[in-house]
Amino acid sequence: MAERTSHRAAPEHTHPDEVPVQTALAALADPVRLQLVRALAESVEWSRSCGSFDVPVGKAALSHHFAVLRGAGLVEQRDEGPKRVNRLRRAEFDARFPGLLALVLREERPRREPSREAPSR
Repeated sequence: MAERTSHRAAPEHTHPDEVPVQTALAALADPVRLQLVRALAESVEWSRSCGSFDVPVGKAALSHHFAVLRGAGLVEQRDEGPKRVNRLRRAEFDARFPGLLALVLREERPRREPSREAPSR
């Protein structure tokens, strides 16, 4: 009997060295993609399948978001049986854009409102 192969093509990946900064910034500017990157940053590599993320989009939109992240050199994917699993390419991306991931992965803190009191003398 012939070995059964996946019905889908293997994902294509862009190495971060080939990514312009504008592409990287555009990929990280979308709230859903940022949510995916943050979740991957907190996960063990290759432990998260595409369907395991709690995001407010359907399967087709989620596939698109992962394609954008792959194209920006942020995510690597591979098929493991029926699942496609992911890893954040943190080391490679950090080598290309030092400090960018650290900056976008920081927790968002509420901005301080300017003080309306008169300065003390």
